Formats: sequence, C-alpha cells, structure tokens
Amino acid sequence: MTIVLLVLVVLVVALVIVIATRPATYRVERALDIAAPAGTIFPLIEDLHAWSQWSPWEKRDPAMTRTYDGPAGGVGASYAWSGNKAVGKGRMSITESQQPSHVGLRLEFLEPFASVADNAFDLQPSRPDSTRVTWSMVGSNTFMGKAFSLVMNMDKMIGKDFEEGLGNLKRVAEAGNPVAPAPAVY
Repeated sequence: MTIVLLVLVVLVVALVIVIATRPATYRVERALDIAAPAGTIFPLIEDLHAWSQWSPWEKRDPAMTRTYDGPAGGVGASYAWSGNKAVGKGRMSITESQQPSHVGLRLEFLEPFASVADNAFDLQPSRPDSTRVTWSMVGSNTFMGKAFSLVMNMDKMIGKDFEEGLGNLKRVAEAGNPVAPAPAVY
C-alpha cells in the first residue's frame, strides 16, 4: 500500500512539474493576401458591426445576441455577444487603431471559460493590387491553461477559425460591395 501511494505521489508531482514548465503565453497567427487595398479592408475590421459579414463565429450561432457600445468604430468601440456553446459569451473592445494598417483588440471570454487575450490585425501592401492581412492573438497561460495545452493545441484550435475568418474577409473585401451588417442592438 505504501509503495502504491508513493508511486501515485511521484506521478502527481511529475505531472505538476511538466505542467509548470509549459509556456506562460501562447500565440496564434495567420496571414492571407487579399486583392484589395488596405483602405477597403480596414473598415471591415475597425467597424465591429461589419464583423457579421466575415467573422467565422457568426454562422455557428445565427441567433446569438449582440450588443455594441461606444463609438461606431475605432478605439473605444466594443462588441459583446452571448450565444450557444459554439460561440459562448464574451466581449471585444478596440484598443488601438492606426488607419489603414493596424487594429488592436482586447478579447474577453466569459463562457464557456474565462480568459483574456490581445488580438491584432496588421495590413501591409504585398503587391501593387494586394494587401497582406495578418491576424494574431496572444494570451497568458494560467496553470489550468498550461494543463489544457497538454491535450489541446491553441494554434491548431484557433488557427482554423482565423483561416476561415481571413478567407471570409477576403471574399467580402474582394467583392467590393459588402452586404449590410446584422442589425445592431444597443
């Protein structure tokens, strides 16, 4: 019995050590060339109302509730949502806006689990008729986040959504006539 207990304690300590040595932060980044000028793409990112046209999470719960606060776009604009298990509940606020090259956002998830991350969109000319849009997210790993990273890879999990969102953004920006955003609830 004592040997079994000792082995169990050693295994638990080893697991705690492995978890503690995991990275303290995570970073997810994807980029895509869009055949449109930055001036066409930038408003689709900076105006949170326009996200309904391209956000990868919109189609996962068309009935989710959305509320907007602050200015229509730019620093101080915020967007909160509440939806099904696929989208959860959270809030996003624009913290930086440098037209037409950069938008920084603070992303706060409330459900299904609480977390905070910084997102950024950087737009750089890539060819005379194209803009490279880079979408990145950086967040801190708590002890539980580090444990979670043993079985789930944030880059693979979130990266798919970023790829889908950038593809949608490309489709909307290159069409040149974006559809009207979803009705806003204030």
